[in-house]
Amino acid sequence: MSSNGTVRLRGNTWNHSRGFLPMVATAQRFSETHPGTEIVWKKRSLQEFADYPIPKLAETFDLLVTDHPFVGYVARHGDLLPLDEHISAGFLADQNTHSVGESHRSYFYGGHQWALAIDAATPVSSWRADLLERANAKVPETWDEVLELASRGMVAIASLPVDSLMNFYMFCCALGHNPFSRENLVVDPGVGMEALTMLRELARRCSPEIFNRNPIATYEEMANADATAYCPFAYSYSNYSRLGYARKQLVFGDLCKIGKNGRARSALGGTGLAISRACKHRDVAIEYARFVASPECQKRLYVQSGGQPGHRSAWTDEEANRVTSNFFWNTLAAQDRAYMRPRYEGYIDFQDQAGEAVHEFLRSGGNPGVVIKELQQVYERTRCE
Repeated sequence: MSSNGTVRLRGNTWNHSRGFLPMVATAQRFSETHPGTEIVWKKRSLQEFADYPIPKLAETFDLLVTDHPFVGYVARHGDLLPLDEHISAGFLADQNTHSVGESHRSYFYGGHQWALAIDAATPVSSWRADLLERANAKVPETWDEVLELASRGMVAIASLPVDSLMNFYMFCCALGHNPFSRENLVVDPGVGMEALTMLRELARRCSPEIFNRNPIATYEEMANADATAYCPFAYSYSNYSRLGYARKQLVFGDLCKIGKNGRARSALGGTGLAISRACKHRDVAIEYARFVASPECQKRLYVQSGGQPGHRSAWTDEEANRVTSNFFWNTLAAQDRAYMRPRYEGYIDFQDQAGEAVHEFLRSGGNPGVVIKELQQVYERTRCE
């Protein structure tokens, strides 16, 4: 509390319009309806968002926008507030009932709810309708059609290490083996090698620049240049489906069909709003979190401020779909079937190391069997640490 009696909370999120603007807008509105309260949001890079230590953030900030792979560590070390001990069961039940896919449940671990799913995302497809029309090409429905379009130099994918690993997970799912579904095994070696080989086949047909781009950079290139017409999978950002956000508007849709198992199943993303255990004004922080996660805020102020909500009512809302050119309707099926990553205490270390191994293979080639063995060794090591 400041010297003039104002309650001040500090929050941290990631540095994109989708991550930052809705938090600023909700904080401003909350302060207007709660005189004497001020919430200031700071931002970190997308890479820092993926791997910056939660304990350090929780020492400095009261409110954290984070993602679900951290919850195993949090459950063990207790840096965040268990929200189920401070928010009513009825409110949490509504959040669970209206979850977009596994978004809400992804923050439940070790018997506690560690964050509210205020944002939902998963890799989906996107395209420039004008460029496809100019090239007399259609939106690919199958993997073979993706490769054919890529051979024409019209395809890009996000391929930083973490993106490469998420794409690998997706292909393992498409080939019939969800990663980590068998005890003490990352993936069946045969399935893993085939997944790597298929991804490498696509990567070889794309510009080498893909290995330097995350989803945001991929969408910026697609929207502001005229080289890439189609992206088969990258974490979704509804901002680029909105008129006036970038030079050209992108259209978002479901994933293509891979193999015999129908449309691909990508790795769940999104973000949750958590509260530091060190927060000195817990009641205010909890009330703000409830406000942001409420269906009324999610489908109106949150969407209108550039956010990508986690409450299902927003995804099926007519106005939310109008301002995003049906982004939510078009990608909801992919969101609902998204695969949830492991969340054990050492998983982030696995993700960092495994991502580098997959990234290097996709960039330079090599023996896929060696990569699968390396992933298994990293898994065993991070499970034991």
